[in-house]
Amino acid sequence: MKELQVDLKDRSYPIYIGADLLKQGPLLKRHVQSQQVVVLTNDTIAPLYLSVVQQSLPDCHMEVVVIPDGEQYKTLEYVGQVFDRLLAKKFSRNATLIALGGGVIGDMGGFAAACYQRGIAFIQIPTTLLAQVDSSVGGKTGVNHPLGKNMIGAFYQPKCVIADTRVLRTLEDRQLSAGIAEVIKYGLIRDLPFFEWLEANMSQLLARNDDALSFAIERSCRNKAEVVAEDEFESGVRATLNLGHTFGHAIETGMGYGRYLHGEAVAIGTCFAADLSHRLGYLNEEEVVRIVAIFKAAALPVEPPQEMTSDRYLDLMSVDKKNIDGNIRVILLKALGKATLPVNVDLSMLRETLENYAG
Repeated sequence: MKELQVDLKDRSYPIYIGADLLKQGPLLKRHVQSQQVVVLTNDTIAPLYLSVVQQSLPDCHMEVVVIPDGEQYKTLEYVGQVFDRLLAKKFSRNATLIALGGGVIGDMGGFAAACYQRGIAFIQIPTTLLAQVDSSVGGKTGVNHPLGKNMIGAFYQPKCVIADTRVLRTLEDRQLSAGIAEVIKYGLIRDLPFFEWLEANMSQLLARNDDALSFAIERSCRNKAEVVAEDEFESGVRATLNLGHTFGHAIETGMGYGRYLHGEAVAIGTCFAADLSHRLGYLNEEEVVRIVAIFKAAALPVEPPQEMTSDRYLDLMSVDKKNIDGNIRVILLKALGKATLPVNVDLSMLRETLENYAG
């Protein structure tokens, strides 16, 4: 087992990475401070791993909320089911919420924990690669709205993150590739040696080689932990973690939540960002080709949905947390391994990029 620390002073917490961590009951029990526990999970993960969590906490009063699996269920309506159960069972503010699932469950669980009685403890047990390397770390929680992704939420840190690499063996290939999109992001924004390692070892990741996966997860989490420690509330460098996300969120919202996995949309969005970076003179053509090629090698889409027009992108991109005073702001690449802070985009040049891809 490897342990990393997210250094946030009194809100600091560990990230545990290793195989079969779910079977190490004392590890989970160490971070549960009361007898009242609620587990939020979905109908895909519950049959696989819920019993292991229950066996780790035999003396707790445990409630379980199971929701359908999918981004389209990341809503206030479904997070309300958690509040209903907590209130019905008269859980106190000493209760602990365990988010057992992928990024959707982690975001919803953290949001519910942040809101219930103005804050209860919660633990992240991410079961997808994307959640293990990105969404479970850093305290971003929330739900979607029909007009914008992740526009309702809170910064709220977990007590710990338990990333069991063994659960990735049951992950669908498409979900594995979606997680690799966020892994690639770290190399692009701040870790060129890692990007080059990914170019050389992508086949090992897709084959679920244990050593390759463990290295990629640890390197990704280390990168994110360093960024979050420097900028917890995204007033500066943390925004670089959103490379490709402004474009990608527009795809997710415009096409209907769930049609594109988050990592798939981010992969396409990063290709948009690379194109725009090239138009601004930051990247050369060879570097853009390398970016597109690594996403293709990860079995990720690089072409946007034909149904989306440039006007539709602009409309949806105008609803983004990075925007200020109506200006669309995106993360670009100054070079491979170096991202910009959010920059105001010249609409004519942005439209060129959009029309080059979307028409």
